Amino acid sequence: MPSFDVVSEVDQHELSNAVDHTQKEIGTRFDFKGTSAKAELSEGKTIMLHADSDFQIQQIHPVLYQKLTARKIDIACLEAGKVENSGKGVKQAVTVKQGIDKETAKKAVAKIKESKIKVQAQVQGEQLRVNGKKRDDLQAAMALLKGAELGLPMQFQNFRD
Repeated sequence: MPSFDVVSEVDQHELSNAVDHTQKEIGTRFDFKGTSAKAELSEGKTIMLHADSDFQIQQIHPVLYQKLTARKIDIACLEAGKVENSGKGVKQAVTVKQGIDKETAKKAVAKIKESKIKVQAQVQGEQLRVNGKKRDDLQAAMALLKGAELGLPMQFQNFRD
């Protein structure tokens, strides 16, 4: 029976490269000269932004987003936390969301069921498995999920006939 998996993953190597390039650009930009502004990746899933003021944190965001987009990482997977005071300056944690949470998976399964496409979807941990009898039905389900606004970037893997 043909099937495919729906996942939401971020390439860690590309994420690391994007953060490194962001840090390089912050170091060379005139508006950040002489400040403590920096971006660093911690624990593989959190990007920590440090700066002297809230305004500088907001100036780092477009640089980070540009570098992530250039590396083909969808910025919809980012969740910016609150800007907090930290001694000399401010910091902000930007969380990189990976995996499909149960609530989003339930929304995706409900979308597939209400579309009346002849496929079955089931949640398997942090991914979604979609089965169907016809390849065309599976491709229709893929198109449906791509068009659905679920708040996560989704990739399709393991397409099997």
